[in-house]
Amino acid sequence: MPIRKLVVVLGDQLDHRSAAFERFDPSCDCVWMAEACEEAEHVVSAKMRTVMFLAAMRHFRDELRAKDWRVEYFELCRTGGRDSLKALLEVFIAENTPAEIIAVEPGEWRLREALRETLWPNGSGDWLQDRHFLCTRREFEVHASGRKQLRMEFFYREMRRRYSILMDGDLPVGGAWNFDAENRGSFGKAGPGQLPAPATFAPDDITKGVMSLVEKVFPDAPGTVEQFSFPVSRDQALLALGDFIRNRLPYFGRYQDAMWTGQPWLYHARLSAALNLKLLSPLEVVLSAQEAWQNGKAPIEAVEGFIRQILGWREYVRGIYWLKMPSYAEGNFFSVKVGLPSFYWSGRTEMACLKDAIEQTLHLGYAHHIQRLMVTGLYALLLGVNPKEVHEWYLGMYVDAVEWVEMPNTIGMSQFADGGVMASKPYVATGKYIQRMSNYCVGCRFDPSRSTGEGACPFTTLYWDFLDRNRKKLEGNQRMALQLKNLDRLDEAMLVEVRKRAEMLRDMA
Repeated sequence: MPIRKLVVVLGDQLDHRSAAFERFDPSCDCVWMAEACEEAEHVVSAKMRTVMFLAAMRHFRDELRAKDWRVEYFELCRTGGRDSLKALLEVFIAENTPAEIIAVEPGEWRLREALRETLWPNGSGDWLQDRHFLCTRREFEVHASGRKQLRMEFFYREMRRRYSILMDGDLPVGGAWNFDAENRGSFGKAGPGQLPAPATFAPDDITKGVMSLVEKVFPDAPGTVEQFSFPVSRDQALLALGDFIRNRLPYFGRYQDAMWTGQPWLYHARLSAALNLKLLSPLEVVLSAQEAWQNGKAPIEAVEGFIRQILGWREYVRGIYWLKMPSYAEGNFFSVKVGLPSFYWSGRTEMACLKDAIEQTLHLGYAHHIQRLMVTGLYALLLGVNPKEVHEWYLGMYVDAVEWVEMPNTIGMSQFADGGVMASKPYVATGKYIQRMSNYCVGCRFDPSRSTGEGACPFTTLYWDFLDRNRKKLEGNQRMALQLKNLDRLDEAMLVEVRKRAEMLRDMA
């Protein structure tokens, strides 16, 4: 049947309310979706992440077909798995010659550049705006225009006012824009106690088929799939949202930065993958959290801390990504070139914090933001790993990783490789930060209070070496002044030992 309108849907565009579906006519229009190995191989993608994308895509396909929509869907087993999205599209368009092609802008620069000419070779069309987001690219450009520095806090306040979220007129409810001081709690020696288990979703036949396929097509990919339990449909995502709001949001704020061995979920939401694949909209998530506060079900510090991540941080990093690409991907402010340590692919390390965070990542495709920022990310930053290698590891390992959100969080926030475009300072600390926020150091053979000698914590050694190596680049940053003053208190003999031990750690990487 001739195709009037071909609607191209990518793997992170599983939004029933997409602008691409406006005026869709099932009698003459067609949805095109495809699985391509290139999307799991342009960076090394963990099995869990690939399962997340493919299972969600296949559920979305079936939801559309249940409405009697025509969906041309190319599975890995059908294509042989060696074609790119670009190649598959070129063949399909040539064979079917649709009168019009509709597509929402991808969330990745690489795909946008690769597909534009294929979709509209004569400039006959252009990307639709992705209205899933609460701040358009143009609106962020206006926000950024004329500013010497971009800071999330000011953007976040604008977004709160625009959407009237946690506002009393023009003022924030509770008398403050954020409650960071109340949201830095650790569990202490007693630990987290009995935790509310998050809603999990046993793989159905569709997901089981994807799991088997991924094991067959990508046998050497990192990680495992046995514990896959994420929401892969709109209905499941809504159940996961309701479960979080009722059972974990009230304690999320206080313990959002805390870590504990063998406890991957704690009070976190497990919603980021569903959000980034667009099974959930950010506004419905934000409004659900606000309603919990309005109904007295969750305290303001927990609700504000959670909303800031969605309404503030998530929209902010997307704005940074599109404002600064493609050069942003090459950021390397500290001019570092160490290779990513091999234990990032296996978890085989004597450092208890890294072992737990990486093994969890391999088994679950998940780690919460402090595990990413202040454990795996911090070690790479202190060691001096090439930021692009760090970025590619994060992009491939996590089920929620889409480049527009992952890259700024890695290049900008975690590695400070953009030199301060996104964050006001490098987030660096000794091993004592990890000791304070977790139980990782209990039983670990490394002592976070020691920077030299046998048993010195590599984080602490590398922290002082990082400040020492990068003193000139950090001196102009007022937020680093106290840390540099503390560096000045170290005598030269100790610094010599720190440098030697740090070099040994880099040689071992």
